[in-house]
Amino acid sequence: MTSELVYTGFITVDGIVDSPGGTVEGHPGGGWVFDTPFLPEAFALKGEELADTTALLFGRRSYDAFSAFWPGSEDHADYRDLPKYVVSTTISEDDLVDGWGPQHILRSTEDVARLKETTDGGIFIHGSAELATRLGEAGLIDRYNLLMFPFLLGGGKSVFRADEAGRRNLKLRESDVYDNGVVKLVYDVQR
Repeated sequence: MTSELVYTGFITVDGIVDSPGGTVEGHPGGGWVFDTPFLPEAFALKGEELADTTALLFGRRSYDAFSAFWPGSEDHADYRDLPKYVVSTTISEDDLVDGWGPQHILRSTEDVARLKETTDGGIFIHGSAELATRLGEAGLIDRYNLLMFPFLLGGGKSVFRADEAGRRNLKLRESDVYDNGVVKLVYDVQR
């Protein structure tokens, strides 16, 4: 058994993943996803991912943000019963949301490595920039599914820290360009 760990996210041209939904998320340039004209085909990757998703993995802050909205969202109904894993040293069982499928707490990067070895299928990381950075640097992420939006924020959260991780080789699996300026980039991590 081995799972594929996939980071999926919205990213700007300069590699920032911070505050795609709005300035309320913290970045003064936030809201760039909603500032892009909506084209259904530009978001088709999200539907394609669902067929490969057997579990979801979150950091603590992203779990809190997603669990406040996704359990009751009809747009995210297909995610309700999937197993969810939260990587956190501070969350407790009492903090987990009822009615959102099986949920498990992992305490470390090593726990994520064990999860990959003891399960099958695709484990997808949504949001969770700090967790994705740590797992990428540890060599645990197998694929990056990115929708790149036509913005430069000049700073903010990124899942890539060149000063820490060193070189990682990627192989382009799939790409597409949409009329609204969004670019789909799917990369496999080369080992």
